[in-house]
Amino acid sequence: MLRLPAVAGQFYPANPQELSSQVEKFTKAEKFREKMKVRACLVPHAGYMYSGGVAGAVFGRISLPRKILLLGVRHYPRGEALAILSEGAWRTPLGDVAIETPLAMRLRKECPALREDSVAHSREHSLEVELPFLQVLTREFSFVPVAVGTLCFDDLKQTGDAIGRVLQEATEEILIVTSSDMNHYEDDETTRQKDKMAIERLLKLDAKGLFEVCHEEHISMCGLGPAIAMLTALNHLGVDTAELVRYATSGDVSGNRDEVVGYAGMIFG
Repeated sequence: MLRLPAVAGQFYPANPQELSSQVEKFTKAEKFREKMKVRACLVPHAGYMYSGGVAGAVFGRISLPRKILLLGVRHYPRGEALAILSEGAWRTPLGDVAIETPLAMRLRKECPALREDSVAHSREHSLEVELPFLQVLTREFSFVPVAVGTLCFDDLKQTGDAIGRVLQEATEEILIVTSSDMNHYEDDETTRQKDKMAIERLLKLDAKGLFEVCHEEHISMCGLGPAIAMLTALNHLGVDTAELVRYATSGDVSGNRDEVVGYAGMIFG
């Protein structure tokens, strides 16, 4: 199947030249730095005008392998709770990106809860908006898209453990790209305070702690599910280092501090 763009012209430019130019602008500060090899990263998925600088700071800093596991949140109540696509390609204004079928099949075998489902992916932006960054920075890559629509900790842990086992056995380098915005629609000061608590758990690679603090403190981190799966996989792989690359809120761009969304860019391992 060919999955067509759902949010081109809304979250990011539909014109290929303008899109490439934006990605290059967001990543240019890291252009001449030596690229870091990491096991995973966490990047935001809002409109590029708001969160592109945070995502670009991460993508521009890391070495990008030819195989990517892309974990995003399912914002809409359609489709499977853990939705994967195993065949075909995704199109953006910059061209088509092939799905890495062998990796997808290994993940499905290791984690039966992952269900083949195009419905959950059809209008979801959290994965789509990351692809142009990858297309500009590394032309030759394939990926596996997973949309997470559950907040059941046990299901997320089982998924993360399965991802960890597959990556541990892999002979090639595979990067986990986890797509998540942070706290939503509170004032800037409150959002920064809440996001600091979540980021502290992320920096400690504490999946259970992240789950608990988001629930106890009412932190509306939309990619909580994907982040828990990622942290669980990294725990399985023995990763023990994390870094906050950049943090911002939408208020830094809009000037409106009364109702903002937080954005964190992080690297792991």
